Amino acid sequence: MIAAGEVVQRPASVVKELMENAVDAGATDVKVIVTDAGRTLIQVIDNGSGMNPDDAVLCFERHATSKLATPEDLHHILTFGFRGEALASIAAVADVTLRTRTPDQDAGVEVQMSASENKGTKEVSCPIGTNIAVRNLFFNIPARRKFLKSDNVELRHIVEEFQRVALTRPDIGFTLTHNGRDIHVVKPAKSFKFRIQDLLGPAIVGDIVDIEADTTIASLRGYAGRPESAKKTLGNQFFFVNGRYFRSPYLHKAVMKAYENLIPEGTTPSYFLYIDVDPASIDVNIHPTKAEIKFEEDQLLFQTVFAAVKEAMGRSSIAGNIDFDNPEAREMPVIGTSFREYTPSSTPTVGLDPDYDPFMEMPSQAGHDAYGAGHDMPYSTHVEKSQNYGALFENRTLPTQQILVVQGKYILTQSATGLMAVHVRRARERLFFDRFLKALTADSHVSQQALFPVTVTVGVEGRLTIDAHSETLRKLGFDIAPFGPDSVVVNGVPEGYSAEPGKAEEMVGNLLLILSDDSASLPGVMEQAMAGKIAILGASGGDKLTSPLEAQRLVDALLQSDNPEYTPSGKKIISIVALEELEKKFQ
Repeated sequence: MIAAGEVVQRPASVVKELMENAVDAGATDVKVIVTDAGRTLIQVIDNGSGMNPDDAVLCFERHATSKLATPEDLHHILTFGFRGEALASIAAVADVTLRTRTPDQDAGVEVQMSASENKGTKEVSCPIGTNIAVRNLFFNIPARRKFLKSDNVELRHIVEEFQRVALTRPDIGFTLTHNGRDIHVVKPAKSFKFRIQDLLGPAIVGDIVDIEADTTIASLRGYAGRPESAKKTLGNQFFFVNGRYFRSPYLHKAVMKAYENLIPEGTTPSYFLYIDVDPASIDVNIHPTKAEIKFEEDQLLFQTVFAAVKEAMGRSSIAGNIDFDNPEAREMPVIGTSFREYTPSSTPTVGLDPDYDPFMEMPSQAGHDAYGAGHDMPYSTHVEKSQNYGALFENRTLPTQQILVVQGKYILTQSATGLMAVHVRRARERLFFDRFLKALTADSHVSQQALFPVTVTVGVEGRLTIDAHSETLRKLGFDIAPFGPDSVVVNGVPEGYSAEPGKAEEMVGNLLLILSDDSASLPGVMEQAMAGKIAILGASGGDKLTSPLEAQRLVDALLQSDNPEYTPSGKKIISIVALEELEKKFQ
């Protein structure tokens, strides 16, 4: 009666389907055990209602489901699953062992499946609930297995699916273990906010505000990040409808519209929005993995989301944080009349000697100096007389008198045919690119150690991304070490980068955005793309150029490049204004 699509695309697909089945079975504790990012084993253990022997065999049949009783139930879907396709699709591409028992049975049943074939059914001793183990995923489809990404990439997808399910049910405890190491252990929580904190860290919860709205078409609850916490990295954007995670570029636009003129361009806030609607007013079966939802009143829902988030941002403004009714609030201090006793009767004056020159020959008599008579000379006058500091540096500095820095953005200097203008940021990008490309291909990294290491919370997925690219980062000169399950420590950065608190967090966030892009994977192309992106990051985050000496060094280094005229993306770095063009300006 309904269209269904392929379910098993990667190990994360299996994790999603089995976790959702556990929740639908009424479990209060769900354990997910993964080995080799799901290639070797995906096991989900729950304490739910379990299945009797007949249903344990029948559940692997295609389109067999225990979650619908009548055809009309298709219009009132409140469970995760309903198509009866997940276990059949999983059993078709893996070895599956299912153990399950209901509360009214003394013994359980074990069913073994392989490539859709029942290998045997027997009675076993097992606890109430379901224990399903999926081994050797895609063993019979080598092409599908070959195109799986690296373990770190596949594990990131598993973590994403785990979090999406765990965020829907704070009343259930969830555990995720990979290769014997716990990644997430979350106990039942009192509210969605506590579940968000347990999964994503207290830093996220500290930067979100409550959202609440009720209309005739939907009830909206949730949280959205304060504008100042918006980041360039995508992540922590969640929509849920009737307890089900879904993606919606349309509703995402509603959220971003609410943040209009509140956040910098290119940044995205965190949000966790839980929407409850009449099940009959949505279609949850328009996408093979049920990741998209069709709403009957999508335009009204857009306005509801926009208005609710906009109102929450208004409440989170500075003025909204002042509680005038708080009896504990401190009063503005009152200045008493005696305060005038402590004010100076007159303003101190500063004596200046306009004729004073420290490099001129000074009087030989002690006690007469620039500070006035009666003071001892701070330095010997014989030293002042015997050393000519002007001659010491004469003819030993770069010819910076021919360099002009314009607003820290451009360098102007004389060329053989007129005036040469250099774009500072693009020049830095070219130099960073040359250095990083050499480091990636020749492993000639140079890292400058931070004075004080900076700890940055990146979340579990961010930690996995950093781990996956640790060797690349090391080659580039980033000394970033793991610290706990969801944090890293910045010990060193390439020359030209800053490891100061604040800048280090922004740098790591930008690195995660770059490293999460898997679009360039061919040898040679990958190095070029990686060096180019991180070069842009370094050039954009550099300090403003003010010193002519530093400008001269930048120009000298640029002219030694193999391609000083253009950035890696082909943008112009140097522009020559011919003498004839200058003369035309004055005609």
